[in-house]
Amino acid sequence: MACLLAVFGITAPYASLPLQHISGFVIVYSTVIAMNDLIVAALLLAQFWVVRWTWLLVLASGYLFTALMVITGALTYPGVFAPAGLLGAGLQTAPWIGASWQLGSAIFLIAALLVRETGVTAGICQRSPGLAIALGIALATAIASGLTWAYIAYDEILPPIFANSVLLHRNIFLVVSPMIALEAIAFLVLWRRGRSVLDLWLMVMCSAWLFELLLGGFFAHARYSLGWYTARIFQLAATFMVLQLFLSENTALYANLARAALQRRGARHARQIAMDAMAASIGHEIRQPLTAVIINGNAGLRFVTKPEPDLKEVHAILLDIVADGQRIEKIIGGVRIMFRESTHDRQPLDLNTVVREVLSTVELELRLHRVIVKTDLDNHLPSVLGDSGQMHQVFLNLITNAIEAMTDAAGRPSVLTVTSKIVAGSSEVAITVEDTGIGILASDSSRIFEPFFSTKTAGTGIGLTICRVITEAHGGRLEVRANQPYGTLFRVTLPAGEEE
Repeated sequence: MACLLAVFGITAPYASLPLQHISGFVIVYSTVIAMNDLIVAALLLAQFWVVRWTWLLVLASGYLFTALMVITGALTYPGVFAPAGLLGAGLQTAPWIGASWQLGSAIFLIAALLVRETGVTAGICQRSPGLAIALGIALATAIASGLTWAYIAYDEILPPIFANSVLLHRNIFLVVSPMIALEAIAFLVLWRRGRSVLDLWLMVMCSAWLFELLLGGFFAHARYSLGWYTARIFQLAATFMVLQLFLSENTALYANLARAALQRRGARHARQIAMDAMAASIGHEIRQPLTAVIINGNAGLRFVTKPEPDLKEVHAILLDIVADGQRIEKIIGGVRIMFRESTHDRQPLDLNTVVREVLSTVELELRLHRVIVKTDLDNHLPSVLGDSGQMHQVFLNLITNAIEAMTDAAGRPSVLTVTSKIVAGSSEVAITVEDTGIGILASDSSRIFEPFFSTKTAGTGIGLTICRVITEAHGGRLEVRANQPYGTLFRVTLPAGEEE
C-alpha cells in the first residue's frame, strides 16, 4: 500500500500529460484482468465447495461479474476493434460498463463481508454446493448481460461520462464520487473486521481501486494520458495481488497437506498397530481364565445334575471359578491402573487448547470429507489436572469417530460441533462433541463402551473403552446420547482445578 501511495503521489501532478495513443494497450490489460478475475473466481468457488461459506460464493460471483464486464467493456471500447466499438455500442457504453465494473466490485465485496458477519450458521450454505455455484454463476452472468444490453440500447439517454472519444465530461465527478465512497466503505469494513490474510490483500486491492479512480477520474482529463495509463496499471496490480495470494497460499497449502497426510498416515498406522496389539494382548490374557471358567462351569453343571451330587467337588469347582473370575478382574483392572499410574505426569490443562490442537491435527480429514466445524468454547473455562497426551487421545478418538460417522450420512451437511462450558452448579467442566452422522442404534447405545464392541467393520472396538478408562482415571465421566435431529453427542465431564 505504501508503494501504491508513492506511485500515486509521483504520478498525480502529471496525470493530465497526454501520451501516445496505443489502442492495443486496452486489449492487453483487459485480457489480463479478465483472466486473472476468472482464475480468482475459480479458486474462490473451489474453496466454497469445500467449506461452504456463503460469503466466498458472493465474492466469487463478484469476480466473475467483473471479468464479464471487462470483456464487454473491451469489445465496446471506441477505437479498439471498431471506431465506435463493437456490439452497436455508443459513445457512453464503454464508460458506463467501466463504471458498473467498479461499482459492482465494491458492492459484491461489501455484500460478501456482510454475509460473513451474519454468524456461523447463517453464513453456511445449506443446499448443494454445486447448485449454489450454478445459481451464483447464472446470477452474475445475468446481471452483466442485462447491464451491457441496457448500456447499448439506451446509450443516447445515459448521463455523459466522456465528451468525445478522448476527453472526459465535466460530470465525471458525479459518477466517480459514489464509486470512491463505496470502495472506501469496503476498505473500512475490511480494516475493522479483517480476520485473515485474504482480508489484508483485499484491503490492498481496495487501495489500488481508490488510487485508480482518483487518477483516472479526477486528475486525468482524457484517455491515453499519463494518469489514464497509470490508472489501468493500478487495476492490473489490484487483480494480480489477490491472484498471487491465492496461488502462493494454494501451493503452501498443498505442501502442508501432503506433509500432514504422510505424518497422519504414519501416526494412524502406528496407533492402529498399537491398538491391535493391545486388543490381542488383552484378549489372549482373558481367554485363558475365561476358558477355565466355562470348563469348570460345565463340569459343575454335570455334578449338580447327578442323582447324588458330589457337593465337595461342586464346592471346589466354584472356588476355581471364583479364582479365575478374580484373575480376569485383575487383568481388566491392570489396564485401568496403567492410566492411573501416570498421575505424576499430570498438570493443569486448558481443554480449549487441547480441542484446538486436535482440530488442527485432523484438519486434513475435515477438508477431505467437507466437514463444517463449529466451535463454541468458553473463554473463561477453568483448567483441569490431567495428562496432555491422554486427553489428546480422548478428543482425537471422539472427533475421528464423528468424521467417520458423517462420511456415511449422505444428503445433509456434515457438521462437527465442539463446545466447552462450566457445568452449572458444580466445579466441573464439560466438552461435547456433536456430529450429524448416522447415529447409534438404540440397541447399541448400552454396549458402545464395551471392550471389543464396534459398529465399524474395520474397528477394534477398544477406542471408546480406552477413552472412558482415561476419563474415569482423571476423575471424570464419558457419556453418549443421540444428537438432535440426527447424529451422536459425546460429553466428557472432568473436575476443574488442581488436586490438593
